[in-house]
Amino acid sequence: MVSVRDVHKVYELGEPVPVLNGVSLDLQRGSYTAIMGPSGSGKSTLLNLVGCLDRPTTGTVHVDGVDVTTLDDAKRTTVRRDKVGFVFQQFNLMPKLTAIQNVALPLVFKGVPRAQRRERARELLERMDMSDRGDHHPNELSGGQRQRVAIARSLANDPALLLADEPTGSLDSETGARIMGVFEELHEAGNTIVLVTHERPIAEHAERIVHLLDGELERIEELADASPDEDGGGTEADYRWTS
Repeated sequence: MVSVRDVHKVYELGEPVPVLNGVSLDLQRGSYTAIMGPSGSGKSTLLNLVGCLDRPTTGTVHVDGVDVTTLDDAKRTTVRRDKVGFVFQQFNLMPKLTAIQNVALPLVFKGVPRAQRRERARELLERMDMSDRGDHHPNELSGGQRQRVAIARSLANDPALLLADEPTGSLDSETGARIMGVFEELHEAGNTIVLVTHERPIAEHAERIVHLLDGELERIEELADASPDEDGGGTEADYRWTS
């Protein structure tokens, strides 16, 4: 699904500021990956490159078989619209639109007729257990409800890849746990998910954790699909480590 090859990213902020230094990474279709690292390690930059929101300085990024580094802005926008769904920490919902209208918004840009847009939006809100909130505006919803609307919106175009940047960062722990349950259900349904987080418990919902440090790939931690110990604790044997 995603292939990143020897990617460097340097921002020109008066002087060159390197953010990613030769990162290579492959993510399989249907996989669930978390990206962790200290502030400034390049987590969000890597997510933006995969999501066609930015270009690498050098190196290549393939998304669903397409080399997005060779595309012009219009074609990159099309790939982003058709193949990638985004979930953000601050929800990024349109305040003057209802939940149904927010979820249907990506379909507007794709030219889908209004009746089909509303039907698709209602289906997704029902999937998020939000069917009774379709006519509510964002300021009438709780943080967890707004994030579920945002997740529904990210799925509107049936994307090949779902990218989430700190999706629980603005939520309390209980609500965050519920949102992670939604991501688990999406993964079980076959969605490919890449999630950026600084919280280890959130990352452990994934199949693997990509650790970045100073713009480089430090290691990839494969999380074993094993039941916890009877006492509820984990041991080193619960994890497989690869470099």
